[in-house]
Amino acid sequence: MIIDHPLLGPRDAQEFTYLGDAALIHRPDWQAEDAVDAFHDYLYLRDNPAGQHRELWFHEQGDRSWLVVTRNTLTHEISKVELARDVARAEGRSK
Repeated sequence: MIIDHPLLGPRDAQEFTYLGDAALIHRPDWQAEDAVDAFHDYLYLRDNPAGQHRELWFHEQGDRSWLVVTRNTLTHEISKVELARDVARAEGRSK
């Protein structure tokens, strides 16, 4: 599988480490009243969709960037690749 890195161009997927659902960039607030329940769900509950899915990938054998890859889990076709920092900033997170 080839991942078209936004900065480096097409790269073999073997350079990357798959880290799971891209929702992991939405870490719960540890000071919230429901922090224990929120962190339990954050750490242990995962969807396993068939079809389009946004995933986190880490470019371990390259520039060590984090990517959000939109991929069809049935066909492995990649429709979009974005830097995770850009996704977080677009959602209103500054760090």
